[in-house]
Amino acid sequence: MSAGITGEELAVLVLKRRKNKNRLARTGMGFLTLLATMLVPLIIAALYIRAMPILEAKPLGELLFSSTWQPMKNAFGFLSFIAGTLWITALAMIISIPPSILTAIYLAEYSPQRIRSVIKSFIDILAGIPSVIFGVWGMLIIVPFIRNFLGPTMDQWLGFLPLFQNNNPTGFSLLAGSLVLAVMVFPIIIALTEEVISAVPQGLREASLTLGATRWQTTRHVVMRRARLGIVAAVMLGFSRAFGETMAVMMVAGNVPLIPRSIFDPVYPLTALIANNYGEMMSIPLYDSALLTGALILLIIVLIFNLLSRLVLVQLLKRE
Repeated sequence: MSAGITGEELAVLVLKRRKNKNRLARTGMGFLTLLATMLVPLIIAALYIRAMPILEAKPLGELLFSSTWQPMKNAFGFLSFIAGTLWITALAMIISIPPSILTAIYLAEYSPQRIRSVIKSFIDILAGIPSVIFGVWGMLIIVPFIRNFLGPTMDQWLGFLPLFQNNNPTGFSLLAGSLVLAVMVFPIIIALTEEVISAVPQGLREASLTLGATRWQTTRHVVMRRARLGIVAAVMLGFSRAFGETMAVMMVAGNVPLIPRSIFDPVYPLTALIANNYGEMMSIPLYDSALLTGALILLIIVLIFNLLSRLVLVQLLKRE
């Protein structure tokens, strides 16, 4: 550097270089953020383009509200697949939410530190198990249990209710898929809920106990009330994981394109339909377009649910 540059000029030059670096970093991060944001519209556009042939050939109402799936006869009705996806996800969440939240409350509020560390370690391991392992476990344990014990027992005692009638002797059913899916969702809801509950300020607990409340009253009326937004977010994240799961559900759900009337009926979720059939029988007219239409329907349902979830969180935040 020239010796004729004064200290003030050097400071200006250094400041200018810093501004250029900051501008470059801001531009680069903005571009990456825009790229990540545009991925969803690009995926929707790609799926829509590939789905256009069947959308032009078939009325949308026929595709969404018909349960007839016979590709060889050019009949592509998605109603049974949509119903199977919604049923299996809803039942999995009904099964998983109560024990997950109660486990998180115990870990955050009642368990000793040593026990908490051990249990959280096992929960972390459970979260890292590949989904195909859950599917194999479901085939070896859950399906035989439903086929040999739970199905006949429920049919004997509650068979007068259509929801519990067991007309499927195989055990591959809506209930089997929901149980496997519930176990897969446990770690997500437990871990996030425990973190949210633990983040509630200790001063709120102490103030409640000082006023004469019991420990459970403090947990129920103070801690849970303060943490409810985070708990709702944890449940929503668990729902998203359950909704898009493919391999484990495909292995135990039965994969029969029928609208389930009982928890023991087989179901065929959209994810399993795409995974089982894409790349096969592509010589059938509109078959490829039909499968990608199923993917588009699945993506739109997930987006609608995420939007509704966001609105719920905003409303709860306003009430807070």
